Amino acid sequence: MFAFLFVVMLGLCHCSKDGNQTYLGIPRLFGPSEALVGDIVIFKCQMPKHQKNEFILLQLFKKGNNSKWLGESTSLSGEAGAFNLVIRPSHDGSLECVARAQNNSNIQPTASISHYLKVVEPVNGSQIVVRSGPVEFFEGDKLELLCKLTAGNYVSYKWLLNGRLIAQSPGLLPSGNHLLLNRTTSEDSGSYVCVATNHFKDAVFTSRSSDVEIIVKDVVSAPDISFTVLKEESQNYSAAVTCQSSAGTPPVTFTLYNRTELVGSMTSQDRGVAFKLPLFLGQYLGELRCEANNGGPVAHSQWLPLEVVSVGGPVTMHYDYDVGENFAVVGLRLYCRVAKGSHPRYRWFQNKTLLRDRGSFYYVANQPPEQSILLLSVGRSSAGTYRCEVSDSFDNTTAISSRKRYLDKEVLNRLPVPVVATVFGCFTALILLVSVCCGLGVVYRRRQYGERSLLGLEMERTVAYEGELDLSEYEEDADVLRRTTGGDEFDRVRASGIRGLCRRMAPDRGAQEDVGGRTI
Repeated sequence: MFAFLFVVMLGLCHCSKDGNQTYLGIPRLFGPSEALVGDIVIFKCQMPKHQKNEFILLQLFKKGNNSKWLGESTSLSGEAGAFNLVIRPSHDGSLECVARAQNNSNIQPTASISHYLKVVEPVNGSQIVVRSGPVEFFEGDKLELLCKLTAGNYVSYKWLLNGRLIAQSPGLLPSGNHLLLNRTTSEDSGSYVCVATNHFKDAVFTSRSSDVEIIVKDVVSAPDISFTVLKEESQNYSAAVTCQSSAGTPPVTFTLYNRTELVGSMTSQDRGVAFKLPLFLGQYLGELRCEANNGGPVAHSQWLPLEVVSVGGPVTMHYDYDVGENFAVVGLRLYCRVAKGSHPRYRWFQNKTLLRDRGSFYYVANQPPEQSILLLSVGRSSAGTYRCEVSDSFDNTTAISSRKRYLDKEVLNRLPVPVVATVFGCFTALILLVSVCCGLGVVYRRRQYGERSLLGLEMERTVAYEGELDLSEYEEDADVLRRTTGGDEFDRVRASGIRGLCRRMAPDRGAQEDVGGRTI
């Protein structure tokens, strides 16, 4: 009971204390919603009502930071307070007005609904920062650019490469003031610019950075290595070794090695150099290799044996052909090959005329050192005698010729003798095979019928004749005769009758042999 009375009394004391306090009305904050840095703007804070003869202190704060007011004013009898602000970038955000009684602590302060102020600072001082490192690098590396400003907010960015707008694509990500290329190529080289823009009402502010030159170099490709033979005076020879890369940003430095021995080094602006070395025919002088370097990864060529073999041995020539709809030969391919020679030169002749490169009916396709191919369209102009001649490309004093071959349309469409002989031989073999099969069939049939006995043949003939005769009427008489004369006498009479019947059936034959071996 005592505890209940204590709680009631405490509640009555609290209610009497709250009753002595007064709350102010909610103030209203008025002002522009957008301002430019440096402008002077006026905000007003209006109290709806308050106690008479009470001085109300009105203060302007950045919402969430009531420790530092932006302006203050005093209101009496409902007057509106005014705040004059010189706009700074820090004013950007939500503002609120707080009202409190100056001389009465029993009146609780109140705050207005927040008012958002957009503060625009014109862009200025844009510049590009290369965050990925140096401005010169090799393809495949990452490029990362950042556009920094000394001033400006609410900014939009554009990126330009060589004056053209960069659009987003796979591997290329322009995002605000950040540009990222994950894997660069030489096409990404050029002048980069960032353009920053913001606006206030109808005014547009722009800041363009200075150009930043980015150089993306192509990695040098593996060089091709080859050599040609040069004939000097007094029968001396030399090798012109060429190192050539198909890709790579110049300058490129080429180094030539003979296995581990350094032969020479040269720098080229067009990705190719030539080294000159002494040469001895028919001797193996080792293996050569080129190295190419333009500051990136070093590329190596394949090993090339340095050996020159003069042409020699027989020169062989053969051909194949194409046929048309009527099975006539319409095209020829003649192949020429020499037995040995590392640097052969092939030449084709029709009759005594040298065929060069391409003509009205032919085309020369050289594939040294393996072979040379002459393509012909068969017609009246292509008829003639053909041969192939091979010599060293560096010395044509000695030449080797193939055997001559005459070719024209009639010769090519004539059936070859081996084909005719093959067809005729196959036809003859077929006839002989059929004849042998027929002969074996006749012999087998005669042997089968020869094994039958004469008795078998006669019995078959007898059965055939008996089948034709109707003896039913004689059977009845035979029974009567058997009963009257006795069995033995009947059998003798019956045997006599059968012998007479056989003689009538075969009157032109001699004595016949019965089953017991007796003649009848």
